Amino acid sequence: MSCRIPPSTRRINVNGTLALARAASAAGARRFVFVSSIKVNGEQTEPGKAYTADDLPRPVDPYGVSKHEAEQGLLALGAQTGMQIVIIRPVLVYGPGVKANFLSMMRWLDRSVPLPFGAIHNRRSLVALGNLVDLVLTCIDHPAAADQVFLVSDGEDLSTTQLLGRMAQALGKPARLLPVPAWVLSSAAKALGKAALSQRLCGSLQVDIRKTRELLGWQPPVSVDAALLATARHYQENDKK
Repeated sequence: MSCRIPPSTRRINVNGTLALARAASAAGARRFVFVSSIKVNGEQTEPGKAYTADDLPRPVDPYGVSKHEAEQGLLALGAQTGMQIVIIRPVLVYGPGVKANFLSMMRWLDRSVPLPFGAIHNRRSLVALGNLVDLVLTCIDHPAAADQVFLVSDGEDLSTTQLLGRMAQALGKPARLLPVPAWVLSSAAKALGKAALSQRLCGSLQVDIRKTRELLGWQPPVSVDAALLATARHYQENDKK
């Protein structure tokens, strides 16, 4: 955790979070639920070796380090004031109105652009916005949530190839996926200085949510296909360009 955090990132993710928590404590709040990030655990996993909520944090980039610092500050504040701290670390969140790479992916599929991602056998956990919100609401007053760390996902891990196929289906479009080997894509991306993007597309990042299920009796209420369909419909009605 030796990477430098930009002042703006620390101001928002660390100082801003702790200022809000102090204000909540001063106002008499008994519990503070913090939406952190899976980046606190790290950036990637080996297939079949998912992160757990009790793993030793290993953040790599400034964002992940800043979220970990915020977590540590909140736990110290909770110990000092008696306010209960609940930490939730989501994976990639998607849903209606999603932006960035997920939106780009939908545009490619909607335009029937041939994509070289037909032979990617990675495993990635995702979480629909509705599932994340449902867990946050559960953690507000569930007795067993006090002073715990939870990971959250849809409970179904997908490869990049599977995700693109199911997103295309939700859009009502054919998935034109070319079976280019992952090692070819990774090599090309590194040569172009896009190693990080390659890792997200070809690498694995899985989370184990058994603690969340068992301790809270929680199940993701929204299926992957239902969430993708809602995301696709919103895109077609609002974001399509």
